[in-house]
Amino acid sequence: MPLFHARVLVSLRPSVLDPAGEATRAAAARLGVDGVQRLRIGKSIEVALEAPDREVARAQLELLSDRLLANPVIEDWSLELDESD
Repeated sequence: MPLFHARVLVSLRPSVLDPAGEATRAAAARLGVDGVQRLRIGKSIEVALEAPDREVARAQLELLSDRLLANPVIEDWSLELDESD
């Protein structure tokens, strides 16, 4: 069965405040890094998944992303999917 590698990128929706991002932006300024206008923190999740084909892999990963890896009320997610050689 083919092995698929995926990266799920989860980020807060634009309308949701990001206190951790704001604190990090302020810390960057204290370090002398000027000009950071916006900084938002998200997460990257890597998954290796066996599936019979790309369509099944994508469907399973979308289910995981939508119901387990991201909170659909406040977060958006995107999926990068590759098949192993």
